[in-house]
Amino acid sequence: MPKTNDNYNKVKLAMLAMQRHSWEQGVCAQAMLEAGEDELLLLMAHDAVIRQSPDGRLASLGDRAGEFTPVADPAANGEAVLRAYEITGDEFYVAAAQKQLEYYVGHAPRTNLELICHNTVSFEEGYSANQIWADSIYMLVPFLAATGELGEAQKQIDGYLDFLSDLRTNRLGTGLLYHIYDAEQNRYVRQKLWATGNGWALLGLARLIAIIGKANAVVRVKYVQKAKKLLDAMKAFQCESGLFHDILDDADTFEDATSAMMFATCIYRGISDGWLEDDAYRPLADKVYDAVQGLVGKDGIIRGVCAAPHFKTVGTSAEAQAVYIMLEVWRGKTT
Repeated sequence: MPKTNDNYNKVKLAMLAMQRHSWEQGVCAQAMLEAGEDELLLLMAHDAVIRQSPDGRLASLGDRAGEFTPVADPAANGEAVLRAYEITGDEFYVAAAQKQLEYYVGHAPRTNLELICHNTVSFEEGYSANQIWADSIYMLVPFLAATGELGEAQKQIDGYLDFLSDLRTNRLGTGLLYHIYDAEQNRYVRQKLWATGNGWALLGLARLIAIIGKANAVVRVKYVQKAKKLLDAMKAFQCESGLFHDILDDADTFEDATSAMMFATCIYRGISDGWLEDDAYRPLADKVYDAVQGLVGKDGIIRGVCAAPHFKTVGTSAEAQAVYIMLEVWRGKTT
């Protein structure tokens, strides 16, 4: 467990008490992985495996709860399950990770350009299920890379960053990411610069850079440059409070702490991993860190974040709790 302020344990306990979908189980387990909380990681990885869908997706609720099983979100559990195998040597975990990998490599729905879709259902009338989301950069790409499928991981992230970039339109041209693109209908389903979506992309890039390591310098530099460009584009929209508006370029939307914590965590991780300059970026992250301490309630629940389960209003979420833990972990590694 990292050296932290008094909020760490309160936030962790509240996170563990929250009900979770597949991506939330994944990001919470990943937080435990990054914090070195192996006992909790094992418990969460175990549940992800016993709830694996027949086709391989981890932490699935769809078959039993009458809901759909997302395509990309379950992959967020993959690194924790791989880590559980490293800790225990139990084939139970590695077999589950391999089964999930086989789904993504061979069976997951894809666009005509071979980009893996985010899910198989449409949430709005008139939209196809052939959609790519910014969220997949975090949920899916690091798992592919962690299993050795670096070429596939690069193909997916390069496609997501390309199709979702606002540089493809004549609107702002910031290099930030729109949230959802419909590849079948060749249009944006959600042509909004969602702060949390850009945050997912930053955290996904940071994880990918770490997985690549220094062994493949050319590929590492490529994604370091992409992460810096996204950080620099996002920092232009940081509010005086240190947070970001839920829609980055819409000052009428609420100020959100989840995206700010993602932004700051990426910065601290970049400094710790040696690919970000401390003097240039740390003040931006420290501003976020100071701001979010006041949002942690006595019960450990963080208020003032994009709200689960629909993520369109202000409220609370398991992913906000998890990202706070990551924030503490990576800040601690830079001090």
